[in-house]
Amino acid sequence: MKKIIYIILVVGIVIGVTSYIIVAKNKKRREKMIKITSPAFKNGDFIPQKYTCKGEDINPPLEFTNIPDAAKSLVLIMDDPDAPMGTWQHWLVWNISPEIKKIEENSVPKGAVLGRNDFGRLKYGGPCPPSGTHRYFFRLYALDVKLNLKEGATRKELDNAMGGHIIDSATLMGKFSH
Repeated sequence: MKKIIYIILVVGIVIGVTSYIIVAKNKKRREKMIKITSPAFKNGDFIPQKYTCKGEDINPPLEFTNIPDAAKSLVLIMDDPDAPMGTWQHWLVWNISPEIKKIEENSVPKGAVLGRNDFGRLKYGGPCPPSGTHRYFFRLYALDVKLNLKEGATRKELDNAMGGHIIDSATLMGKFSH
């Protein structure tokens, strides 16, 4: 009987210690994951009108943290999956230096390349839903390469070029409605 109690006690301790180690590693991993934030709005909040078609239609300021050391470039995509015709591309930017920690409002990082959004432009196109409340996702990707993709490429071309090269990614979501 003492042997059984001893075995149960040892197994319980091993399970407890293992669980603690797994939780600690996962917490550390979450803390080190790439992040994208904005001082203009919090994740899940409404995007200020200034950054929409009802305002100045300029990009909001964005901040990046925990960029992986292995990253050779960053990609930023802003899209609206709630658009009536399918996901609408608002902003495509690639070959952002991994040294860049923020993008100021109404700017594009030096050396970055712009793709053609669904407005047909090589620039930011702010939220402008035809009706209702839409979600807008700012998607940041850390890549293990610098992309060989010409200015004006589409989202499909960008996705194809990124294939197999994504080290980490993060998302910031904001909402807007008319």
